[in-house]
Amino acid sequence: MSNKIKCSHILVAKQSEAVDILEKIKKGEKFGAVAKQISTCPSSKKEGDLGYFVKGQMVKEFENVAFKLQVGEISEPVKTEFGYHIIKRLG
Repeated sequence: MSNKIKCSHILVAKQSEAVDILEKIKKGEKFGAVAKQISTCPSSKKEGDLGYFVKGQMVKEFENVAFKLQVGEISEPVKTEFGYHIIKRLG
């Protein structure tokens, strides 16, 4: 497992929103386009791209899931103090 990974995410306030968004992506909508349109994080301008990060830079709940994903894999909704994230591992 690498100690530096690259992810994108979509951040929303409600779990129900996150579940709906995940369904859209599973049905073929592009992750980056959905992030740009819906995510409440400033990273939405970059299609949700958070760039590279190492353990300790993100909140624990986010990190625990992000580091377990395979490249290209998309997480189920992850609850943190900021809301609900859908995470996509890019590298």
